[in-house]
Parts: sequence; structure tokens; C-alpha cells
Amino acid sequence: MTNLASAHDTIRAVQWRGDHLRLLDQRLLPTEEQWLEYRDFQAVTQAIKDLVVRGAPAIGIAAAWGVVLAARHGAPMEQALAELRAARPTAVNLMWALDRMKACLAAGADTAALEREAQAIQDEDLAANHHMGELGAALIAPGSGVMTHCNAGALATSGYGTALGVIRAGVAAGRINQVFAGETRPWQQGARLTMWELVRDGIPAKLIADSAASHLMKSGAVKWVIVGADRIAANGDTANKIGTYQLAIAARHHGVKFMVVAPSSTVDMATATGDDIDIELRDTAELLSVAGRRTVVEGAQAWNPVFDVTPASLIDAIVTERGVIEQPTLARMRAVFAA
Repeated sequence: MTNLASAHDTIRAVQWRGDHLRLLDQRLLPTEEQWLEYRDFQAVTQAIKDLVVRGAPAIGIAAAWGVVLAARHGAPMEQALAELRAARPTAVNLMWALDRMKACLAAGADTAALEREAQAIQDEDLAANHHMGELGAALIAPGSGVMTHCNAGALATSGYGTALGVIRAGVAAGRINQVFAGETRPWQQGARLTMWELVRDGIPAKLIADSAASHLMKSGAVKWVIVGADRIAANGDTANKIGTYQLAIAARHHGVKFMVVAPSSTVDMATATGDDIDIELRDTAELLSVAGRRTVVEGAQAWNPVFDVTPASLIDAIVTERGVIEQPTLARMRAVFAA
């Protein structure tokens, strides 16, 4: 990795410290950088539920370390696996990581072996992110403006990021000269987290209101929309943060390319299409309040799905560490991900 690329890669939000897990509390960013320590699997489970740690790969990594903590303290392993698995339903990386840890247990792994497996999951994710960054950046014409949604960066992974990994690599290679980040209501991951990452790492970035995206695309300032994923179905349909689907529709209308960046652990060939993906509904208070303060009249109701599904027909490229699937279809997905 070049020194320039290294300058855009300074964040590691999930850290194993030998006997406990250390997480950067993403609920408090960007105003406060607070690290929390976790010493049992129940606390890790709650951290995943409460969005202390979020982003599909990071959730899986944290859960793997949760299994290590359960083993270190002699907790019932089936209970630990079940509680961690139920923490959030949509991100398939959580299930994938726990299945890897479960397979180790089934093979008779001791605590040290479980720790090696969790570290392998984390290390493999970082290596995959760097490789995906190179592959995705190669698709982008030099001097392009790009848009991203939610946070698919170092905070959401072991480091570097998926969508932001492509952006980091693209900036270092001179292919990206401007990034536009949507605010991403209601949790404002784009405003709070993505902008924090981009500014911290010296990447040229501008925040836009979610509702400004189509107007920006019409201006010609954006050549690619680049997003992460929480689950990719066998046909290429992709679940990601709510609002992604409408960006894909707008991108197609305006001739803007649409890229999904995710490790192969996000691909779920057992899920046939996006219609089969369980979409998480969260507490409506997240929509009715900002930072815990209610902003909507008492008595108002809300609907708060936190993911939507973008059909494969609207996706120009799915970038994984195994390669790039352009214009994804079931046959093209099977060619790369068939068991």
C-alpha cells in the first residue's frame, strides 16, 4: 500500500485486547470518541443491538469475539451462539461469522483456537477490503465525482471499508476527486460517521440531504453511486440501508452507474431473491426523535424499516474480493459463488 493510500486509512473501530473487546461507540460520533470495553458475550450482544458497533462485516467480527468471550468464561456455547445470532436479523455476515465459530467448536476447538479463528475473520476482512478497493476503483474514470449512502467504511468493517474502501483507493489513484455523502436518516450514519471518516482521512467530501440526491445526479457531478450491502441474494438483489433503492432508481434515470461493494461473506446463495430477505423494523422513536429529543407531535405514528432491497437489474457492478460481477444475474452470481 502506498503512503498516499495509508494516509486515507487510519481507523480501526473493533479491537481485541487479549482478554476483552474494545469498540468505538459509533452512537456518539462525531462529537465524542469514546471507547467501550466488553468482557462477556451478553454485553457484546447488547452492543450489536444498540448500534455501538454497526455495519455488516463489523457486526460479524464483533460477534466472533463474543464467542471467544463466552468460551473464556465458560458460558453455555449454544446459548451464546443463539443470542448473538438473534442480535440483528438482516446482516448475513453475522450468521456467517457465527457459523465459522460454531464449526470450530464442533471440531473441538479450545479457547485459543477460537481466538485464532476470530482473528482470522478480522484479518481476512481487512485484506478483502483492500483488494475490493483496488477492483472497484479500477472501474471509475479518472477525476470522477461519486456518491455514497450510509456508512460502509472502516467503522463498518475491520478497517478501510467496502464502499469507502473503493473511495479511499480511488482518491489515492486520482480516479475520484469529490465525494458526496447522503445524510442517511434516521440514524444519520452518512452525516455522523461517513463524513467523520472522510474528513479525518483528508478525502474531499460534501454532505448532502438525502432528498438532494436526484438533483445532484442531474447536475452531472456524480458518475457513480457506491454503496455497501448487508445481504446479497443469489440473483444479485441487494439489501442495504434504507434509501439505497431510491438512489439506484435515480441513478438509472440519470445515467449514473451503481456499484455495490461487499465481501463474499455478504453473499447469501441460499436466499434466492431480495423478496426472501428479512427486513429489520426498528423502534419508531428513532424517526420521531433526534438524539433522544422528540421532534414530532405526540400521537403521531411512524414506520421505520432500516433496510431496503435494490433489484439486481439496477446494479451495474457487484465488487467482492473474488472479483467483479457486472450486470449481476443468477447465472453470473453462481459462476463466482457456487459452492
